[in-house]
Amino acid sequence: MSNSTTPYPSHRLFDSTLQNSRIGRRVNIHLAQEPIPEILFITSFPPRECGIATYSQDLITALENKFEGSFAIKVCAIESEEEAYSYSSQVTSCLNINHRKSFVRLAETINEDNNTQAVMIQHEFGLFRDKMDDFIQLLSIIQKPISIVFHTVLPNPNRVLKSKVMQIVELCQSIVVMTHAAADILVKNYRIDLQKITVIPHGTHLVSHADKVDLREKYGLHNRKILSTFGLLSSGKGIEMTLKAMPDIISKNPDVLFLIIGKTHPTVIKEEGEAYRDRLKELIDTLGISENVTFINEFLPLPILLDLLQLTHIYLFTSIDPNQAVSGTFSYAISCGCAIISTPIPHAQEVLEDGAGIIVEFFNSTQLGIEVKKLLKDETLRAKISSKGLHKIAPTAWENSAIAHARLFNQLVDGTLPLNFKIPPINLEHFHRLTTDFGMIQFSIINQPDINTGFTLDDNARAMVAMCQRYELTQDKIDLEYIEIYLNFIQFCFQEEEEYFLNYVNDHRVFTEQNFETNLEDSNGRAIWALGFLISQEGVLPPRLIEKAEVIFNLALQGITRISSTRAMAFIIKGLYYSNSYKSSTTNQELLITLSDRLVQIFKHEAEVDWQWFESYLTYGNSIIPEALLCAWLTTSDFIYLEIAKSAFDFLLSKIFTDTQIKVISNKGWALKGKEPDFEIIGGEQAIDISYTVLALEKFANVFPEEDYISKMHMAFEWFLGKNHLHQIVYNPCTGGCYDGLEDTYINLNQGAESTVSYLMARLAIEKNNQANQVNKLPITGMYLNVM
Repeated sequence: MSNSTTPYPSHRLFDSTLQNSRIGRRVNIHLAQEPIPEILFITSFPPRECGIATYSQDLITALENKFEGSFAIKVCAIESEEEAYSYSSQVTSCLNINHRKSFVRLAETINEDNNTQAVMIQHEFGLFRDKMDDFIQLLSIIQKPISIVFHTVLPNPNRVLKSKVMQIVELCQSIVVMTHAAADILVKNYRIDLQKITVIPHGTHLVSHADKVDLREKYGLHNRKILSTFGLLSSGKGIEMTLKAMPDIISKNPDVLFLIIGKTHPTVIKEEGEAYRDRLKELIDTLGISENVTFINEFLPLPILLDLLQLTHIYLFTSIDPNQAVSGTFSYAISCGCAIISTPIPHAQEVLEDGAGIIVEFFNSTQLGIEVKKLLKDETLRAKISSKGLHKIAPTAWENSAIAHARLFNQLVDGTLPLNFKIPPINLEHFHRLTTDFGMIQFSIINQPDINTGFTLDDNARAMVAMCQRYELTQDKIDLEYIEIYLNFIQFCFQEEEEYFLNYVNDHRVFTEQNFETNLEDSNGRAIWALGFLISQEGVLPPRLIEKAEVIFNLALQGITRISSTRAMAFIIKGLYYSNSYKSSTTNQELLITLSDRLVQIFKHEAEVDWQWFESYLTYGNSIIPEALLCAWLTTSDFIYLEIAKSAFDFLLSKIFTDTQIKVISNKGWALKGKEPDFEIIGGEQAIDISYTVLALEKFANVFPEEDYISKMHMAFEWFLGKNHLHQIVYNPCTGGCYDGLEDTYINLNQGAESTVSYLMARLAIEKNNQANQVNKLPITGMYLNVM
């Protein structure tokens, strides 16, 4: 059989790019769009109630939320005569497994559809029952690349099973499993080539991690210690194991309540009705624990389910099947911050190692009871397990699963898919949560602000810039309240007698000793930049804010001459540029020129033909230096500033961009003069460096529209969305927070002020650019003119 992709129709219309040299702007004329490639999912699908249906819906939703203009997902729903449903428009076809011809017709339809570029099949042996030969025939007829997801991988197969699986694998271009244990079984027991296997863990939902006490109040459970389990009920869940442990648990914890969440599995209902649930009820009555056990016999909406998991003290996973490869319920519980106790299915053994949970033996109620009592007694241990579990499960967020699947689709079609990240809507939830009536808190534990870490001038200065950016775009009055908070904080930090800012303030609003042990020049520069940026909004912001900022700004400039830090000087130049004060003050104009000339002299001292930079190394916050000189040129028209700004910026970009993504200089190894940046050093990448680069690219793009600065600006921003060496999100769209760092093998999940504000500044720069492009789109019959 042939598995080559089907080309687009030969009548594809063309795009042409014209250069309007008179105005120096690039003009794109789009006559038509070529059809978007389609990926067909063959899977069970809601309203059918089963784990794979829910899994597929969650994955497809994540793919559609993560990418745009890249591919379209279509669904072929697996059903039978006994189970037929009314589907949403997402389902374009059905595979009735009771009719052999249905398999052949589906394959022929796939082959005839030029838009279908690849097929992904969600496989569970129960879905195809005794129709395995028909299923293999389907695979053999399809002439498009196929990826099959094995939700179950059975070890030690008999000869027949092994033969069937090997036939399936032979007919597919890609195999996906959800655990490394499943991959090992395929290699060792089925002799499958490891290169053909991709491990993509079961996805999990991002959770905002609401206060557990508040959630228990909300659901009337404030006086109870909550144990829970959930999923479609069947005897394989092993609920009896927990029930038998309950009398011992209750003896030490009379306020404990065990929630059994979920309807009975539809297949079980057909075969035996509610017999299993009835047996559990009888056992509860026999044990006399009815006051401590509650059934929630519903297929709960996701928000309610996630609430119940978040308020849970301990989640109990007691599957009795040692071959259960993976569990979505188990994954969801960890992502909600539950402390987990589980039987040793392969998924649990893989995820819960290194203290991320507790493993107990199958059917061992005594051991389960001992571990539950230990955890209920030790809140610190529960929190430790929860934290480790969250960090372990973070890479499996549906957003990351979507990225992994999109990359797989692209491989299937030989790299022809345009993987365009969808820019998420602006979410200020965490930004606002970090802010008190005094200022922005410095750090968070996950997404819970940690007031004990106090406040910094740095964070509040950046936060004020971000809110000014947003207010300029939206005129949202709520932003004014936050701008005033940050401005007041900056004023609080200004020491008028010393004409200098302090940076570190504790939770009692007292300046800390760190102010006198650390060089604060960069902090002072940031404050002046922020004040200048606010002043630039004259005519947009209320006059009282402008006037207050001008007073602090002018006082602060009095102490500037003693500053020698390169980056501090760059921030001050930007502040002077934005404030326009050089127009009314000869002194300020002279100060801007003096500082810019210093940067020029620093550059001339260090620069060589192959090292166009201001220092003998590249470290942090590099982009602000050439951006400052560009601002100096915009202020003075002195060509030397423009020449050095562009030369240095282009040099920097050559060191931090590959053809496809940005990789900022790592704090694990600065780039040194005479040596190329070591891209083998991974990790230590910070959101603030991405943000400063995006802001600088926006500024350079305005001056040099014919260059590729805009495309690099978007490429840099996509670092937050998953275009990085881990292929994982750094921005959390659920909370609106940004993770604190991209390390070598993991992401720091804490969402502090620096990273969160840095993301927002970059996001608002993208928003401003996008709005400008919308304004510049001129309608033409049958096309549009995009002036960039």
